[in-house]
Parts: sequence; structure tokens; C-alpha cells
Amino acid sequence: QVQLVESGGGLVQAGGSLRLSCTTSASGLRINAMGWYRQAPGKQRELVASITSASSTNYADSVKGRFTISRDNAKNTVYLQMNSLKPEDTAVYYCNADVRRGLWDDRYWGQGTQVTVSS
Repeated sequence: QVQLVESGGGLVQAGGSLRLSCTTSASGLRINAMGWYRQAPGKQRELVASITSASSTNYADSVKGRFTISRDNAKNTVYLQMNSLKPEDTAVYYCNADVRRGLWDDRYWGQGTQVTVSS
């Protein structure tokens, strides 16, 4: 069973920064894409950023220029550096990892970490 453990969420004032981390227990398995999603109250879960095993990145328009996703493959860890935070960034942030299983990938999710940005 693959587990993802997130850390780094919290309360921050607008304009501040936070760094989220997510470590997987998928040692010995091939991890393809990893990413971060978020879900605000009353809204659907949305993609924030993703990164391939070759470190190619993709960002939601709302976070471009403010957030940076990165990964350390040796540690099976993905990071999300969040700068210039806005109140609208308030949400539960979930990391995911796509683990290769034969010819396809299985997607695994973390438990979520709360990020609250005060105005």
C-alpha cells in the first residue's frame, strides 16, 4: 500500500509564504507524475501544479509566477513553494502520486493539509 504524508500547511497572512512537502512510501516503485490539488469549501478539487518524473511542470493560471513545484526523486518527495499568498488560496491542499503498475499508473492521494490565508 502506497501512502502519502503531507506537511507544511498552516495559517499565514496575505503576501506571506508557505512550503508544502509530501513524501510517499513507494520505495522501489516507479513514480511518474506527482502533483498538488486543492479544494476550497463549496468548490470542486482543482489542479494547482504537477511535475513529471523528468521535472516538466504545469501550473494553474491562478498560481503561475507565485507557486513553484519541485521534487526529489531520491526521497520520493514533492514540494510546493507558495509565495505571495492570497486569501483565495485558502483551501485543503492534497498531493498525489501516479505509481506505475504494469501498463498503467495508479493514483494515490495524501490526507490533505489546510492552508489558510488571512487578509
